[in-house]
Amino acid sequence: MRVSVTDAKDRLTELVRRAEAGDEVVLTRDGQAAVRLVAIKQAPGSVARRALLDAARASGAAKATAGPGAARSQDFLYDDDGLPK
Repeated sequence: MRVSVTDAKDRLTELVRRAEAGDEVVLTRDGQAAVRLVAIKQAPGSVARRALLDAARASGAAKATAGPGAARSQDFLYDDDGLPK
């Protein structure tokens, strides 16, 4: 929806409601697009953020596999006597 700035002055409440509903509202000046009204998405609250972090941690822990320990991670570089190959 394109509306001139002059017309938008009288219809601002309606235009804001339409933008919040997801409609694209563009304000024009002299027939050229000047401003777009966009709804601001509310940031999730602390409870929702905590739940998201907990879910991510649980998912990562479920997918984690045990690998070689740090003491044995370079064994392929050395022979049985402990000398470099």
